[in-house]
Amino acid sequence: MALQGLPAGLPTEGRELAGQVALVTGGAKNIGRAISLALAAAGAAVAINTLRSREEAEAVVQEIRANGGDAEVFIADIAHAAAVHAMGEGVMRRFGKIDILVLNASQRREMLFKDMTFEDWRSTMSITLDGSFHCIKACLPSMLANRHGNIITLGGDAVLLGGNRKSHNTTAKSGLVGLTRALAKELAEDGIRVNCVSPGSINTTRPAHRSARADPKGKIPLGRTGDAAEIASVVRFLCGPGGGFITGQIMHVNGGAMIFA
Repeated sequence: MALQGLPAGLPTEGRELAGQVALVTGGAKNIGRAISLALAAAGAAVAINTLRSREEAEAVVQEIRANGGDAEVFIADIAHAAAVHAMGEGVMRRFGKIDILVLNASQRREMLFKDMTFEDWRSTMSITLDGSFHCIKACLPSMLANRHGNIITLGGDAVLLGGNRKSHNTTAKSGLVGLTRALAKELAEDGIRVNCVSPGSINTTRPAHRSARADPKGKIPLGRTGDAAEIASVVRFLCGPGGGFITGQIMHVNGGAMIFA
């Protein structure tokens, strides 16, 4: 099925993920939306998690269904174990299994470290790290039972480059990299692959509380910022047969920005 927002050249008729079920956290907007659409285009049924963006999530579901796919919205705060447990049970009732987990949800509020409270710090950790823990625990039994699965974490270039006004988020994303590598080793013998996709400067809709970002093009060899669909295409590849021998890796999608690092 052909879905809007996919990059030129991305196959939409292969349906290499047909019969699989994906749960995408923060799947309603920006990169999460693009990932939900890309996995649906590959044939997967998609459980779209959101906390506050129900209207946007329902719009993604309608787009997927209009193009012959299957999707459902699941409202849950992934920072809370009970909410994630209930969401996991809901996905299992609706779709019968979970093959793919994409950990995209995070909190991206910017602030100087000197102004940061412990509550600010813990709020970010609770979503990015604790939320990942809860979601993996909820999805892992299905993957272990089927001896098949893909877990994709979403990192960021600030993990290696540093992030001004982002010490909390950069620390949390660094933790995801460690979790990715540890679980890749631990779960390999169970047929479960774990990888991290690390976006660089991507064109997304920015909330009002985030500062205007300086034009980064001079620091990107390809001379432009990326599109959310270009992140989604890498996630789709890693979850498909082409990524079958890839695990424990951090896939940098940043137009070559790391060349200057």
